[in-house]
Amino acid sequence: MRIAFYGSSLVSSYWNGAATYYRGILSELARRGHAITFYEPDAFDRQAHRDIDAPDWCRSVVYPATAEGLVSVLAEAGAADVVVKASGVGVFDRELLEGIVARARPGATKIFWDVDAAATLDEMRADPGHPVRAALPDLDLVLTYGGGAPVIDAYRGFGAAECVPVYNALDPATHFPVPPDARFAADLAFLGNRLPDREARVEAFFLTPAAALPARRFLIGGNGWETKAMPANVRHRGHVYTAEHNAFNATPLAVLNVARDSMANVGFSPATRVFEAAGAAACLITDAWEGIELFLTPDEEVLVARDGQDVADHLAALTPERAKAIGQAALARVLREHTYALRGEQVDTLLRARAERRQAA
Repeated sequence: MRIAFYGSSLVSSYWNGAATYYRGILSELARRGHAITFYEPDAFDRQAHRDIDAPDWCRSVVYPATAEGLVSVLAEAGAADVVVKASGVGVFDRELLEGIVARARPGATKIFWDVDAAATLDEMRADPGHPVRAALPDLDLVLTYGGGAPVIDAYRGFGAAECVPVYNALDPATHFPVPPDARFAADLAFLGNRLPDREARVEAFFLTPAAALPARRFLIGGNGWETKAMPANVRHRGHVYTAEHNAFNATPLAVLNVARDSMANVGFSPATRVFEAAGAAACLITDAWEGIELFLTPDEEVLVARDGQDVADHLAALTPERAKAIGQAALARVLREHTYALRGEQVDTLLRARAERRQAA
């Protein structure tokens, strides 16, 4: 099938945590015979911070973040069998969604792919005129980054014909164990951009334990933290490119995952970083959220913390031997159950089943 995908960015993870998710799933769809075009705006300085060149498995179109650029790429929507608008493009989100609904050819499958479903649903509850609420009657399918039954039920309550979570996963060709790198040496490392709905949880789960353990070394990577006051034993790395993620995860004694507020509240939403860390055989400490055991087994494949004190206790008790055992167990689990090959197969099955139903009708 010909797939037109309108998203934030495929080639840059700069202020764009969904990049590796897009790459993992869409590359698998390409391997299953789908012809994909990914449309992304030239915005937020992402093109100056590319992680990859345009891949050979996908046609990559970078368009000017202008009204004229928008019109030029929407004009191509009518040629596709599947038209996808992802959440959080950052410019012209309303116009892109309305555009794919209006421009898709009759019989094409129209999809809204929500990579921040909990936040989108909160916005929809507060705004009866929200563009996603308005578009749902004309969409065939909503796919989400996660959220489990609570997100499925909420979307169906708003009128979605079908809602299916497609969880984050591991691309073992991209994220894998590597030797330690002195640039990322630490007892505990955290990687994530500074965002309003994450900052308080980073303070509680990362900065508070750092202050409580002054003899331990802490490392934070991601954009926006350079102006944040931090304890003296916390080192700020800045933007960490995708190619550096394996070393960032494999080098410290442990790495920390902190969910954003909305995802922590809903649960069933493991971040990309969870699978990247497991893929590098890192010992992962995660804040507690409902559904973690569906992905990794607590105390065997991941350490779960209810608060900053739990993080400090885990770190104080952690030996290199136990950290290695947890990391190896996590790697084995994700290779077995949580790869993008499996997620790509899931989406491929959904698309083909829908096409067959349309053809039969």
